[in-house]
Amino acid sequence: MTTCALVGASEFNSTHFLEAAADGLFDSVIAVDGGYAALQAIGVKPDMALGDFDSLGYTPTDVRTAIYPVHKDESDMELALKRAKRRKANEVVIYGGLGGRLDHTLANLQLFAAYSEKGLSVTAVGMNEQIAFLTGPGTFEIPALEEGIVSVFAMNDKCRGVFEMGLAYPLEECTLTNRTSLCVSNELKGEAAVVGVEKGTLAIFLPV
Repeated sequence: MTTCALVGASEFNSTHFLEAAADGLFDSVIAVDGGYAALQAIGVKPDMALGDFDSLGYTPTDVRTAIYPVHKDESDMELALKRAKRRKANEVVIYGGLGGRLDHTLANLQLFAAYSEKGLSVTAVGMNEQIAFLTGPGTFEIPALEEGIVSVFAMNDKCRGVFEMGLAYPLEECTLTNRTSLCVSNELKGEAAVVGVEKGTLAIFLPV
């Protein structure tokens, strides 16, 4: 399993990143435009920096860079996901991809779902939550926690065979659409839980 961390220009949970890095979770780190400054602020040098660097305001000179034009059809985050997949990453953990501008966050959520459907294991880490993306058929296991909120959303028109076990409000073989609030704010209750889907892609919001 090869894991790549992508660090974008939005809100950066540096505590989570440093703990994961100390545990040896990341095989490589890519700074996405302004994410370079976030890493520099905590003394971390990425393996490369990528983007048009309009957010950063300059092009880094101390790391390998991939420079793209400002006027393009793909966001810097999409280009970074492409690069991670091309480098044979099995898993990506994204920081600085949530919060800030809502349009960027929505675009990123759509990208994360798309790359889950391309076979990547995708997790986005924010300041107050982390979001795991699950493409069926598959299951996602949540370790036992005494408390915490779990919300599940369909990233397709219809996700079939959705279930939730071990949470306060169980769900069995549901067809979940992206036009409902059905699975928002479920609760952990001190035991391991499982979320599954037969067909489609889910965004699973978890405690960070």
